[in-house]
Amino acid sequence: MVERHRVVVLALDGVIPFELGIPSRVFGRAHDADGNPLYEVQTCTADGRPVRSDADFSVSVDHGPELLAEADTVVIPASYELGPAYDDGHLPPNLEAALAFVRPGTRYVSICTGSYILAAAGLLDGLRATTHWRNAEHFQRTYPQVRVDPDVLFVDEGHILTSAGVAAGLDLCLHIVRRDHGSDVANQVARRCVVPPWRDGGQAQYIERPIPESTAESTAATRDWALDRLGESLTLSRMAAHSNMSVRTFTRRFGDEVGTTPNRWLITHRVDRARQLLETTDLSVDVISREVGFGTAVSLRQHMGAVLGVPPSAYRRTFRGQSVTTKAPA
Repeated sequence: MVERHRVVVLALDGVIPFELGIPSRVFGRAHDADGNPLYEVQTCTADGRPVRSDADFSVSVDHGPELLAEADTVVIPASYELGPAYDDGHLPPNLEAALAFVRPGTRYVSICTGSYILAAAGLLDGLRATTHWRNAEHFQRTYPQVRVDPDVLFVDEGHILTSAGVAAGLDLCLHIVRRDHGSDVANQVARRCVVPPWRDGGQAQYIERPIPESTAESTAATRDWALDRLGESLTLSRMAAHSNMSVRTFTRRFGDEVGTTPNRWLITHRVDRARQLLETTDLSVDVISREVGFGTAVSLRQHMGAVLGVPPSAYRRTFRGQSVTTKAPA
């Protein structure tokens, strides 16, 4: 029987129901190859009493703050009342007392403006962090000791992780599952939740991006086509030709639909495919480089270093024993 990692979600007054449900939905769907749950998710409040949500209902829980003492990971979802509206930058006494239950070494995770609580507790001092883009300037003014990055989906600082708004919490929780147990488990969770299995944490938040007009001209078919040919040379002109568009029109339409450039989109998916091969096969780095379209091991190392901060060999050592399906070389 696999020992389950305990995730405790701290619900605050004014909690946003969507964000509150993300940890249970994602971590609760993670199972090992034998179908055993990998996480146990429980919810508490700072005093054990119900909290008001920002919707037209309250949230009743079975646990008080003492549950935090048993947590391996503490997740703090967004709250409008204890987020950007909380201007003095200090924790309320009841929250300060609740967080005192958390053991040293416990992992902290914030979703959206839950980052305000981590910053008020001094946990983000000197660290890089993010929050919802609309609150980033206020967050930086309130907590100048935090290095705020408003342009990313999430930030992983090892023992403390922060996400941007709303759906970025899904990305962060899937990233944690991937970090803990590898791509296979994370991808299974994503399929069950019907969400993309991976969006790079460095991907820009979608800030006031207009929805493109519905037309017959779409890059969707070309994106599907390209994903089946990642190992080939996929130049911008070749992809534009497949879409029967000029390079200029294709590039503009692609950006409107996807929110990034064709080249960055390709790099993201090639790195993701390389991660899967590193985890699940014993192919050499040279072979994987060619399989995913980077051509050389040097190119793969450069791109993985830029996206993930680690080279292929280090990534394989980290995840190989957790999700491998074939025997790895020494």
